[in-house]
Amino acid sequence: MTAEPAQHQPQHHPSPPVVVVMGVSGSGKSTVGGLLAERLGVPYAEADDFHPPANIAKMSAGHPLDDTDREPWLDAIAAWVAERDGLGGVVSCSALRRRYRDRLRAAAPRLFFLHLDGPPELIAARLAARMQHFMPPGLLRSQLEALEPLDADEAGAVVTIDGGPQQIAERAYAALPR
Repeated sequence: MTAEPAQHQPQHHPSPPVVVVMGVSGSGKSTVGGLLAERLGVPYAEADDFHPPANIAKMSAGHPLDDTDREPWLDAIAAWVAERDGLGGVVSCSALRRRYRDRLRAAAPRLFFLHLDGPPELIAARLAARMQHFMPPGLLRSQLEALEPLDADEAGAVVTIDGGPQQIAERAYAALPR
């Protein structure tokens, strides 16, 4: 009796995900996004860096952005996620409305959203303690009003923001699809 040659199936290694860490200002997107990217071994991008100077000036003056203001910003983030599709990456982006997430998803259909969520009082306290950021705490209310939670048909998960950054990042990592 002769032994059959071993069958070797090619190993399929899924590519790292491209993740948008979303939520209102002060929810921890930048901190958690950086920690998550480090854990995944992929590049991290800060969405604030994609804003044109006019947007930063407007927010610094205490005025919320409108959809026209957001168009070039979302397009720049969409270009980044498209470049990272199949390679992996993490970007922080408020992505408060479904239509903004759809615009990003059009650039990278497998995009995964992690919504950092918590009580408004906790977020307001974090915003008040933050130094040297152009987003004034007074705009939190407008962001909370604009926030459209992830719909059931959107690839994503909600991550609570209670605890320290490492704990939140671990919950975010655990929420990623395998």
